[in-house]
Amino acid sequence: MRVQDVHNQRNKQALRQATGLLAAFVMLLSVSMAAPSQEPAATPRSVILLDVQGAIGPATTGYLQHGFETAARRKANAIVLRIDTPGGLATSMRDIIRLMLASPIPILAYVAPSGAQAASAGTYLLYASHLAAMAPGTNTGAATPVNMGGSPGEDAPSRDGKGPEGNGTKDAHGKVPAAEEPGAADAMRRKAVNDAVAFIRSLADMHGRNADWAEEAVRQSASIPAREARDRNVIELVAADLDDLLAQADGRRVKVNGKEVGLETRGAEVVPVEPNWRTRFLAIITNPNIAYILMLLGIYGIIFELMSPGSVFPGVLGAVALVVGLFALNLLPINYAGIGLVLLGIGLMAAEAVTPTVGLLGIGGVAIFALGSLFMFDGDIPGFQLSLPVVIAAAAASGLLLAVVLASVVRAHRRRVVTGANGLIGKSGTVLSWSGDSGQVRIHGESWRARSDRPLAPGTGVEVTGRDGLTLIVRAQAPTAG
Repeated sequence: MRVQDVHNQRNKQALRQATGLLAAFVMLLSVSMAAPSQEPAATPRSVILLDVQGAIGPATTGYLQHGFETAARRKANAIVLRIDTPGGLATSMRDIIRLMLASPIPILAYVAPSGAQAASAGTYLLYASHLAAMAPGTNTGAATPVNMGGSPGEDAPSRDGKGPEGNGTKDAHGKVPAAEEPGAADAMRRKAVNDAVAFIRSLADMHGRNADWAEEAVRQSASIPAREARDRNVIELVAADLDDLLAQADGRRVKVNGKEVGLETRGAEVVPVEPNWRTRFLAIITNPNIAYILMLLGIYGIIFELMSPGSVFPGVLGAVALVVGLFALNLLPINYAGIGLVLLGIGLMAAEAVTPTVGLLGIGGVAIFALGSLFMFDGDIPGFQLSLPVVIAAAAASGLLLAVVLASVVRAHRRRVVTGANGLIGKSGTVLSWSGDSGQVRIHGESWRARSDRPLAPGTGVEVTGRDGLTLIVRAQAPTAG
């Protein structure tokens, strides 16, 4: 019995050891599996920085769309638009605002550095942002639409309604009656201004900002500095630099797509996003001066190819330049009457080269060309004016090129052909043999079959008057005096 007891005790001890080892293994396995879920890898905070500099146009829209997509891929905490713009195209501005309002990531608009501005279209971007800030020494405003004709604020009523034609009366809401607004005949301008007012007031209401000053910025071209903008609830923050902006913004609550979101920006990594090659290329060709020059190169290249077929290079270069130029012009606010005048001027200059009129067509063509060039683009839109020196240089170069080059091409076409098949016409030769109305003649040391309307004797001098395949048509040369 003792031996059996010892054996049982050993079995129990071995079982306890095995059970302990199994329990330790299960505990170790569960800890290893639970560890990743208990201590997830921390995602660093990041802020995407996008610079809106210069005139706002199609290239700006493409750049910001790329930046917003980058922010979404990186799951950034916020996007900072650093703004310094005199304004730009209304179509591009509205496209950008649509992107901003649809963004799931909070957007902080920041007018910086000191000395920068958010004028015209920049004011709308400031109002569309989830959090608006400005650096000391910056300003915003002057948001009157200027592409309907006239200057900003032209014929605009004063604050009290006593404009050049106003009588000081207001309606129940404190607004000047439309019938008494100066320039009431200009219905299109009033419609554009009223539409802009409604748009910017809707943006102000979305983010709880000063809608009355926004209307003043549109109707009266009002502009204010950073401190006053904060005091009047146009913006939320005045920040000395980017780090100051992120520190002040941290913890604030903003409404993004109808939901309140807390900003986590303090100490976040700032990731600047640069424009890609496509955006840079678009920015270059949508410069009115570049688009204008590309259009002219395209037109002249095709004209020279048509005047001198077979050159190839002018035609290919012209076709490429014209396609790129027309693509750029399609994105810009152009006046088609201006383009028509430019084409008419080119036509008159070309007519002068072909049919000289003692310079009358040429001078008229240059004048019409220059006038049409000035009318091509609306000069009131910031950053989208055509440079006067470029117009003068293009008009002078066009007149010179069409007067010299086209004239030389026309003269070359009129010059007598001296090579090839037609080069034999008018040449002299000698009859080698003749029978009836045909025979053999020698021209340029070569023997040719020939025919004539009358018999010719061998040794008679002949002149080539035409050609029928490999047979020359000849006639006897008139005898020379002496």
